[in-house]
Amino acid sequence: MESLNALSDFFTAIKKDFRISTTHIAIYAALLQCRADKGFINPIEVYRHEVALVAKVLSAYTYHKCIRELSSYGYLKYEPSFKKTQGSKIYFMDSIN
Repeated sequence: MESLNALSDFFTAIKKDFRISTTHIAIYAALLQCRADKGFINPIEVYRHEVALVAKVLSAYTYHKCIRELSSYGYLKYEPSFKKTQGSKIYFMDSIN
């Protein structure tokens, strides 16, 4: 139920945000699924390949571009790890503007 509220809050926040594309939405929804799978912890540690698989994003460039944009727009906080053995950290905001 918590993930549905988070997704609903996200959709409310992006309603008038022209910068958000379907790819951003797919990645955000996939991140919420990863968060649910990990017990709703905050932050979560994820690898691009696991999120991209769920979001159906094939291009690494597109994935990184969209996740950086979601972070810069304030929908989440993204901390890349730059290590193959450690996933990147994704922090979910308590409230989305």
